[in-house]
Amino acid sequence: MGLFTKDIKTMDDLLLHGLQDIYYAEQQITKALPKMIEQATNRDLAAGLKTHLEETNKQIERLDQVFKKLAKKPSGTDCPAIDGLIKEADATAGEIDDKSVLDAGIVANAQAVEHYEIARYGTLIAWAEELGHQDIVRFLTTNLNEEKAANSKLNSIALRKGVNRRAAS
Repeated sequence: MGLFTKDIKTMDDLLLHGLQDIYYAEQQITKALPKMIEQATNRDLAAGLKTHLEETNKQIERLDQVFKKLAKKPSGTDCPAIDGLIKEADATAGEIDDKSVLDAGIVANAQAVEHYEIARYGTLIAWAEELGHQDIVRFLTTNLNEEKAANSKLNSIALRKGVNRRAAS
């Protein structure tokens, strides 16, 4: 099922497709984060990414519960957006020799992923509420709140913990 195919006929189909999209995205993120953690030289950045990897695994577990509540088998569908963001992060990291600049690039790439997830979860919550699926809203809201917190932590690492300052000097 591609992003707007004839397989999506109803709002419920659209919700399911969106859930499959974010399920796939979260799984791809769990594969990409270890490489980012390994590349990070800033302690706060590496620690924050490790924490978010643990959170991402819990988010996948919550999505499993969402699929269960909807009586659907947990499954993902290709998400070109997350694939592109991860590919871009890999390409950018491969072009940066200076470790301080690389840390700033990692923050930026991680925030691009967080912003995608924030947008996706916000939409899924709105759709679930509209369709009367209150039983899944709390799982999605917890995931959304974790994504927003991860984005705020990345902001703090970039600005208050000096990643951007070190990269600029």
